[in-house]
Amino acid sequence: MNAPPPIARLEGLLNCLEKASDPDALQDVIIAFRDHFRIDHLAYQWLSAHGQQYAVGTYPPGWMRHYLEQDCLRIDPVVLGCYQRFQPVDWKRLDWSGKAVRAFAAKAREHGLGSQGFSVPLRGPNGQFALFTANHDCDDETWRTFTRTHCRDLILIAYEFNRKALELGPERAKAGKTLTLSPREVDALTLLALGYARAQVAETLSISEHTLRDYIESARFKLGAINTVHAVARALSRGLIFV
Repeated sequence: MNAPPPIARLEGLLNCLEKASDPDALQDVIIAFRDHFRIDHLAYQWLSAHGQQYAVGTYPPGWMRHYLEQDCLRIDPVVLGCYQRFQPVDWKRLDWSGKAVRAFAAKAREHGLGSQGFSVPLRGPNGQFALFTANHDCDDETWRTFTRTHCRDLILIAYEFNRKALELGPERAKAGKTLTLSPREVDALTLLALGYARAQVAETLSISEHTLRDYIESARFKLGAINTVHAVARALSRGLIFV
């Protein structure tokens, strides 16, 4: 895998994601993100509390049909393994030992999916669960280098994609309709909620710590919070950020 284009390209794609107004636009954006990272596939998979499914991504149509027709959700080790997790998961850490799971993996390879994967578990305010996944076919060391290099960007994109998908999706979230945070305020509080230090948040967002402080203070004021921790807690409870 070659190195992706400059940061400005990623910022432009995030702006396109923010402006997306329908699911078709989300499909176009996820293809652009896939091309940016120069990997085989990116996918966003959404599940409601009532079992509805929604997905956009670059997986082959034949695989998507097979997945739905065979009800692969019940045995998918990525979904099952990530459901109880809150941190990103490399597929190598999941359990692929069962006979049904091995057959599932073999069928996925037949349809063009790579052996390497990195999934970010995501949640919404009404019981939704989602995964944002990067998938590629390469050796273990190449994949470790890729995920170490781009982990923060993939997490940021995952949370922005989930926020936009919930906004446009079939169970549009009602929380936060009166009180709104700017996209940068959402980014900052989300990364803080994930345990990132301020310096790491500033680096991930490609802004100075001084600018980051302005975003945090603005969000804190809107939320009526007494400090940053209180602001993160209020944003979570109101469904303004999703972790």
